[in-house]
Amino acid sequence: MPFGLCNAPATFQRCMMSIFSDMLEKYIEVFMDDFSVFGNSFDHCLDNLTNVLKRCTETNLTLSWEKSHFMVKSGIVLGHVISDKGIEVDRAKIEVIAKLPPPTSVKGVRSFLGHAGFYRRFIKDFSKISRPLCNLLAKDSTFVFNNECLHAFESLKDKLTSTPVIMPPD
Repeated sequence: MPFGLCNAPATFQRCMMSIFSDMLEKYIEVFMDDFSVFGNSFDHCLDNLTNVLKRCTETNLTLSWEKSHFMVKSGIVLGHVISDKGIEVDRAKIEVIAKLPPPTSVKGVRSFLGHAGFYRRFIKDFSKISRPLCNLLAKDSTFVFNNECLHAFESLKDKLTSTPVIMPPD
């Protein structure tokens, strides 16, 4: 698979899915080069991990041991903290957003909305709150960062720093 082509990531994902096809959703989740192996108990996790590592050996997959974490109760997966409590935001990313000053350009608004939008599922009525900021991105609008925009900006920052935990359904 030649890298640099537009379909290389999709090809890689299909490759990973075919390698672990019989294990997917039973005890492993795979997204590109991120694997999450899980189980109901420590022994179950150990058995599942053994099966996954055997499969990696059989298919000549090389793992980066420096980036690997084993038998943890919580971990960061795709920018979210996953634990037995549920799914939470990554506090390190939120602290960066919380320190941002109000944007002074369309580029700044777009950047802020991109970062905040990553965690939109944690914020009730995200689209309603962010509407004044989104209006600044309209094609022929002039950039006027008024009090309504400032309120939306501060409200999103506030809600991001006090986000709930998303619980999986029973």
